[in-house]
Amino acid sequence: MIIHEYQQRVVDEKTELDDKLVKLIAFFDNPVFAQLPQAEQGRLRRQSSIMTDYSVVLAERIEAF
Repeated sequence: MIIHEYQQRVVDEKTELDDKLVKLIAFFDNPVFAQLPQAEQGRLRRQSSIMTDYSVVLAERIEAF
């Protein structure tokens, strides 16, 4: 299968996003996270949820290639 340049960019973007998401989720177990204000913890959890949704969309696009 031939993969076009724009498709490779989508694959690369998903790889980078997933790497960041894994690190963010791991941060939730860090004692520093527990010391953050509740509002900031909520924003970070919301961010991880949005990143997860974004990753799913990228996976759907890749599957459609």
